[in-house]
Amino acid sequence: MGLVRPFFLVWGILYFMADGRNLLYLSHHLIMRYSLQLVSCNISLFFKKTVMQNYNATKRVLVTGGAGFLGSHLCKRLLDEGHEVICVDNFFTGTKDNILPLLNNPRFEILRHDITFPLYIEVDEIYNLACPASPIHYQHDPVQTTKTSVHGAINMLGLAKRVKAKIFQASTSEVYGDPQIHPQTENYWGHVNPIGFRSCYDEGKRCAETLFFDYYRQHRLRIKVARIFNTYGPNMHPNDGRVVSNFIMQALQNKPITIYGDGSQSRSFCYVDDLIEAFIRLMDTEDAFTGPVNTGNPGEFTIKELAEKIISLTVSKSELQYQPLPSDDPIQRQPNINLAREKLGWEPQIKLEEGLKKTIPYFERILKG
Repeated sequence: MGLVRPFFLVWGILYFMADGRNLLYLSHHLIMRYSLQLVSCNISLFFKKTVMQNYNATKRVLVTGGAGFLGSHLCKRLLDEGHEVICVDNFFTGTKDNILPLLNNPRFEILRHDITFPLYIEVDEIYNLACPASPIHYQHDPVQTTKTSVHGAINMLGLAKRVKAKIFQASTSEVYGDPQIHPQTENYWGHVNPIGFRSCYDEGKRCAETLFFDYYRQHRLRIKVARIFNTYGPNMHPNDGRVVSNFIMQALQNKPITIYGDGSQSRSFCYVDDLIEAFIRLMDTEDAFTGPVNTGNPGEFTIKELAEKIISLTVSKSELQYQPLPSDDPIQRQPNINLAREKLGWEPQIKLEEGLKKTIPYFERILKG
């Protein structure tokens, strides 16, 4: 309507100033001119709408701990979805081998950085996965482990606040400690030793959760918190001391499989692809849903059952060897994932035997060099 009214005004003036033939010519000229402007305007609007939609669909995503076991799988998934990914890692436990297949992707960047120091970068989303997660690694330098969880959380939350980014915290089932309820639900506060050998990791992660929710309440930051249960798959560190990697490496070399305790303690094992799917779905939920949410496979196995299954799948000659149970090692660990089913529409799809069959060839390649 904004173009129609001026057109008739001009046409009326010309009616009194020109003869019929000139009026016809000028009218035709004005119609063509304004028609072209309308077409140009519509094309411009269409271009802006389409291009901006595509631009907005591509996010700049920061993944701390991106060269680690979980981080490398997350980086690959985000690249597969068309996002730009900045992988930040100090390479204490992460390795360049994990991200080697991603290096030729023009949307992938690596930054060697320790998140206990501030980071200044422009991003849309942050996945904070940085922290050694196996007892061998996090007990190597317990003070640094606590600093990574606490100072790292403060620095990443500060970055998210500055650039108004949504931020994801990779928390852990270790916040439940040696649980007194089974299976564990998100409203369980836990049973944790604050001064034990595992406390640097357990309490560091608990403090990080506190910081995330304080930033949410005080600064209205958009946060997502996932509590990760035992996860396995390719890209695990072969010497990280975790039960799956330990057992597979020992079985492939026909060495005795070390079981701590009598093997009756239970764990739940989630294949890495299932876990990464939960991460993506959690990050895509509405802002009002913050978590924490349990992410893991509710299928429960004893440690002895796991060892026997790995011996069978690797056709190993290994025998079971029992050692004393380490301090504060939980007897039971199984997630209740009802909240994840309800809010994320998620549950693991890959059974333990299938996941082990996908994982064993990775360790075989490591042993072959």
